Amino acid sequence: MKLVVRLFARARDVGGAERIELEIPSSACVGDLRLALAERFPEMSGMAPSLLFAVGTEYADDSAPLESATEVACFPPVSGG
Repeated sequence: MKLVVRLFARARDVGGAERIELEIPSSACVGDLRLALAERFPEMSGMAPSLLFAVGTEYADDSAPLESATEVACFPPVSGG
């Protein structure tokens, strides 16, 4: 399935766009998406374990299933002061 992923902050910088499209298996979950992002963007692999994902309007863990029509957002870890 084709999945559109919105990237934010450093993930957007590495991905080169606010939205990217990935082809993933129809039975994919968030963990599969995490791996697919690290494969497509090797520079993202260092931050991949700490990326946060939201599926629809809810944060999702690696076991959350993905559907092509659902909006997925990817956030790198945030620090600040």
